[in-house]
Amino acid sequence: MSENRTHDSDDDDCQLPADTMLVLQQFLREKELREKAEETGELAGDKGFEENWQLSQFWYNEETKVKLARVVGHFKSAFEGRDLQVALLSSPSLYHHVKEVVNNVTLFEYDQRFASIGEDFKHFDYNRATEDDYLEEYRKSFDLIIADPPFLSEECIEKMGIIVRKIAKDDCKTVLCSGYAVKEWAKKFLGLDICKFEPQHERNLGNEFASYANFDLDSVLSEKV
Repeated sequence: MSENRTHDSDDDDCQLPADTMLVLQQFLREKELREKAEETGELAGDKGFEENWQLSQFWYNEETKVKLARVVGHFKSAFEGRDLQVALLSSPSLYHHVKEVVNNVTLFEYDQRFASIGEDFKHFDYNRATEDDYLEEYRKSFDLIIADPPFLSEECIEKMGIIVRKIAKDDCKTVLCSGYAVKEWAKKFLGLDICKFEPQHERNLGNEFASYANFDLDSVLSEKV
């Protein structure tokens, strides 16, 4: 009898409080629903997708998404009815905000989860930049490119530069969001100058981030909405 009472007492000690158990059950339920939605393709863009840190994914915060979407809107207005062709390179968290502004958006992204957005998705690997025929079908296709290289290395920026030059139209406007550490390479490989605008992320990251462009990005962002 004493052994049973001791065993029952141990079980009681291990039980979680009711409110904690409720939170745990809710978390597990949401996790299950998220996994099912990813499997069926119900999730698109960054909505519902967790960042994959192994792929160096860090989502922009809402303010940054809105500001970069405003840049897209600025050039849409400047085109006066013509179709603005926009490319997003390794920046999936921008997709939904940009798509609300213009219809012609192509997301170049390595993470296959984002294939759920449909025909706007193009699987992309910057390491293939030196292949002569890589992305050849997109040569001189885009009026505006927003790129966020996954790594703060010279090799990554150089290869992103090769791809940007290939897919950009002659008068293409380019925005690069990356770390302060790539300032020299952004100029060398893409011809971009540093701007005052500093992209922010949902999580606080250790590296300082900056923006680079081949036009006056700060003036565009200072325009009244």
